[in-house]
Amino acid sequence: MNAIRARFRLDRSDFRLDVDLNLPGRGVTALFGPSGSGKTSLLRLIAGLDRAQDGELSVNGQVWQDAGSFLPIHRRPLGYVFQEASLFPHLSIRRNLEFGMKRVGASDRRVSLDQAIELLGIGHLLDRKPDSLSGGERQRVAIARALAVSPRILLMDEPLAALDLARKQEILPYLEKLHDELEIPLLYVSHAPDEVARLADHLVVMDGGRVLADGPLIDTLARVDLPIRLGEDAGVVLDAVVEQRDADWHLARVAFAGGAVWARDAGHPPGHRVRVRILARDVSLALEHASGTSILNILPAEVREIADDEHPGQALVSLDVGGSPLMARLTRRSIHALALAPGKRVHAQIKAVALVG
Repeated sequence: MNAIRARFRLDRSDFRLDVDLNLPGRGVTALFGPSGSGKTSLLRLIAGLDRAQDGELSVNGQVWQDAGSFLPIHRRPLGYVFQEASLFPHLSIRRNLEFGMKRVGASDRRVSLDQAIELLGIGHLLDRKPDSLSGGERQRVAIARALAVSPRILLMDEPLAALDLARKQEILPYLEKLHDELEIPLLYVSHAPDEVARLADHLVVMDGGRVLADGPLIDTLARVDLPIRLGEDAGVVLDAVVEQRDADWHLARVAFAGGAVWARDAGHPPGHRVRVRILARDVSLALEHASGTSILNILPAEVREIADDEHPGQALVSLDVGGSPLMARLTRRSIHALALAPGKRVHAQIKAVALVG
């Protein structure tokens, strides 16, 4: 269901934005691209913080902007989380949360304050002041405050950018919980591939104020024809399920459409759904199935496409593994030596697999 319709054209002396999008009405849509690509500008237009000369925006059938109308931000049922938490320092955490609820009448509340507190795990912080919290705790409070207004859409502008790795790892499980338990669509601005791989269902790739690609995460990440590259982070994400665990070697076998791989055991029980991330740099190709190798994961595959990489001596090879996408980064010399071409059958040797959710 396409529940978010956004079309904006914004011309400034130093920047131009021109986008036309139909986005899903639930799940996480990541707006991804380098700094200056227009991600935050698009989010601010959706929020009503800025106004485009030419724009249309509707959310769940409700028009927020068109040629004859513009709904101001205070009348848009949305939650907005910035890079910095921006809490009221003189108020307790409880009072910070209650402040946002004043915007919403009792009949319009779809997320209760207690539910927001439980989802973000901040019940023990309610009587404290913002200055006494860690960066991760403050950001969890900011997200709970955004939820407390019972938004029709939740906007997040690089909410983890100001946090160190430990604090990011603290918050990511809570963001996954929001994804799993709420039906509120979330637009998530990021330039971090690991966050996108873990959280997003839908991906919008932006550069220079334009949309370069727009589609389901798995399909869009697997494309090798995009003019924007992820460098060392190029690769695929697959939906999978834990098939078995090997307690002796601390490994888990996870299955996806077309195959299965061994990965480091994250403690999930058999049957648990996970995401698998395989980077192109960790995939090599062979014409015969290798034996006597340390590589645990070797899968039959077919070459779909070969595309230029960022360096002229390398290329990205798109592969099909029983219906699932895979990507390998090879030197042009290796491609020539193996006589690789679309339709060629090969064996994909996967050196590393990461479970990201």
